[in-house]
Amino acid sequence: MKSTRLQLSVLSVLLLALAAPLAVAAEADGPPENMNIIQTIIHGGPLIIMIWLAIIGTSMTLLTFIIQLFISLRDEQLAPKALLESLRNTIQAGNYQEAWEICRANKAYIALVLKGVLERLGMGKDAVETSLIEHGIREAQIMKTKISYISVVGVIAPMIGLLGTVIGMMGAFAVLGSSGVADPRGLALRIGEVLMATASGLFIAIPAFIFYYYFRNLATIVLVNADDKLNRLIEGIPFDELTGVRIGENFEAGAGAPAGSQNSRKVSMALTTNCPICNGAIQAGQNPCPHCGATLDWA
Repeated sequence: MKSTRLQLSVLSVLLLALAAPLAVAAEADGPPENMNIIQTIIHGGPLIIMIWLAIIGTSMTLLTFIIQLFISLRDEQLAPKALLESLRNTIQAGNYQEAWEICRANKAYIALVLKGVLERLGMGKDAVETSLIEHGIREAQIMKTKISYISVVGVIAPMIGLLGTVIGMMGAFAVLGSSGVADPRGLALRIGEVLMATASGLFIAIPAFIFYYYFRNLATIVLVNADDKLNRLIEGIPFDELTGVRIGENFEAGAGAPAGSQNSRKVSMALTTNCPICNGAIQAGQNPCPHCGATLDWA
């Protein structure tokens, strides 16, 4: 969000810096004999200049989103191999709190989804599968937001071009009304401005829609691949043995565990530094607990 606001601020400053000299140049008397595209735009006046600045800004926005999506919509970006291997080893070893800590430190898609899944680990398999679907949909929707922005650009660009067309036609009719057919060059110049504005809007809209459908299909493919890897990560978890376990900020290794294991004093050094009896903070391997005096069996 901050980077987007910064881009818009820089773009606004750039457009204002360009608008000032162009507006001054547009006040020059009479059009040159042989005008290029830039001179034609300048001769159109401040409104046409602003239309073209908006078109340039729209094209820059489109290019920015395209580059960002090419970078982010990759299997390696959603599920990095190193992160995937680390999570697999940690989960297979039963170190679920450590896996949660790894997910919290990463912003990849699988880490964001798995973090929410691990927090419901003690609620049973059904709750975990529901959480997997919910968090997957949420993160996928956030990711697809930029794709929808490309569609918005594809819709807005022709409208900006149409606005330039209407303004140019108004100028053309003004020339026709004041000079009639006695000034064909002025009339042709105004019509040229109209055609350029229309063409520029279509020039942006056509690739915008092409990339929109391309990235939409690409997002579906990479998200399916990432979700498949997530399912493989959690398929071997013994949910029945973990009933009542809390993973996350308020980690509790034995709270609500099945009958016969509620008073267990075995603690995994890889999972916690809290006493399972009084929940007091202790150093890994410390015996007995300095808070309640319980003798702990460190795994």
